[in-house]
Amino acid sequence: MKLRKLILSAGMALAALGAGAVQPRYIFYFIGDGMGPGHVMAAQTFNRVALGNQDPLLMMQLPIGGVITTYSASSTVTDSAAAGTALATGSKTRNGMLGMNADTVAVTSIAEQLHNDGWGVGLVTTVAPDDATPGAFYAHVPARRMTYEIGRQAAESGYEFIAGSFWRGSLDKKGNPTDLIDYFRTFPDLDLVSTTDSARASQARRIILTSATPFNDSNVGFTIDSIPGALSLPDMTEACLGHLQRVSPDRFFMMVEGGNIDHVGHGNDAGTVVIETLNFDKALRHAYDFYLAHPDETLIIVTADHETGGLSVGNRHVGYQSFTPYILHQKMSKEQFSREVKQMLTATEAPSWDDFKARVTEATGLWGPVPVSEAQEQSIRDLFDATFNRRDRIADEKTLYASYNALATEVWRILNDIQGFGWTTSGHSGNPVPVYAIGAGLEELGTWGDNTSIAPLLFRLTGYSDNESKQ
Repeated sequence: MKLRKLILSAGMALAALGAGAVQPRYIFYFIGDGMGPGHVMAAQTFNRVALGNQDPLLMMQLPIGGVITTYSASSTVTDSAAAGTALATGSKTRNGMLGMNADTVAVTSIAEQLHNDGWGVGLVTTVAPDDATPGAFYAHVPARRMTYEIGRQAAESGYEFIAGSFWRGSLDKKGNPTDLIDYFRTFPDLDLVSTTDSARASQARRIILTSATPFNDSNVGFTIDSIPGALSLPDMTEACLGHLQRVSPDRFFMMVEGGNIDHVGHGNDAGTVVIETLNFDKALRHAYDFYLAHPDETLIIVTADHETGGLSVGNRHVGYQSFTPYILHQKMSKEQFSREVKQMLTATEAPSWDDFKARVTEATGLWGPVPVSEAQEQSIRDLFDATFNRRDRIADEKTLYASYNALATEVWRILNDIQGFGWTTSGHSGNPVPVYAIGAGLEELGTWGDNTSIAPLLFRLTGYSDNESKQ
């Protein structure tokens, strides 16, 4: 859809609002976890330069665009729990707290308020459904690590659809099963399924869709790794939308999180960030197609909870050049490659340097279509020798969600350099994040704001003066 047509559609919706349009009946809230301006521009640069697409990413074509700050009540750099709470409720809180304000008082999310008023609610994520961002829309706990309690609150929320990876609260700290899954099954109107086909076929009022074989205990797997049978964000979004149209056709709210963007941002894996951001934008297409059929009644908001990694397009190694087409030759995430290296270390026979180079070429394109300098090759070779020949004890690179073998980290550092991406941290940054929107009444998002501004706007547009109701 061309930009001028999008603007025309938005203009028609605004004109309808001025003529006394009804309150919105359908709300889509897309959150790219960790998706800062650098992530969006990296994906758009790849979209334009490598894929040759004349139209920008769909999110960038939405007619309302702005920026929001993300600091929490306790830090200039937020975590996902505080940021998710701000996006869901409009309340600042301290890092680590979920669905509560800084005084540890429960605050009501827009999803809860609408559900209490008879709206259907669906939450979709590529990470654990009891993780911070989805949890902020239903849970009230002083610590995000309370995944068992968060999971029970998910079941008790009554929401019509929740989808994502492994429920972390279904295992205790020793890895033994809790009764969480059994608790889900005590709700007679709830169907627990593991595939989108099963979700589409279910006639239950409520559905929990969760990975049967998750990539790990925190996400459904990365798109670039082409994992057979893995859940995908576009498919889960489509299944959720179809379900809500069946059980709550008059009014519904959907939150869709691209949580994997954050996970690979923590790993400083720019190529996988690009692919996950494109996947997120592909999921947005389902909401936008629905908007085209219901333009006067639908709102779409796209934003992020925070920025992860301090990602830039361009670095000191490539100057003003762009080498994003090299991503076309990357076939594996850093996390998956690190797993392979760890498996090589436990094998009875270590790989030769030539065999290792061949595997790197297959996974990343290095030494194939992606050129490697002598100095870069020597840097990887030195670490290869230390890892496999001398068996030096080299500490892994540990991030919030993964632990990377040092050799894999070095390969990806050089891959980032050659592709033309820069990183400042393996954690979150305090950088602002973008907001994109379409729908009548969302004009105030087209400026500089804060992450607490979105939920109160949605409360007002749906007929509530504020979100002061407490649990």
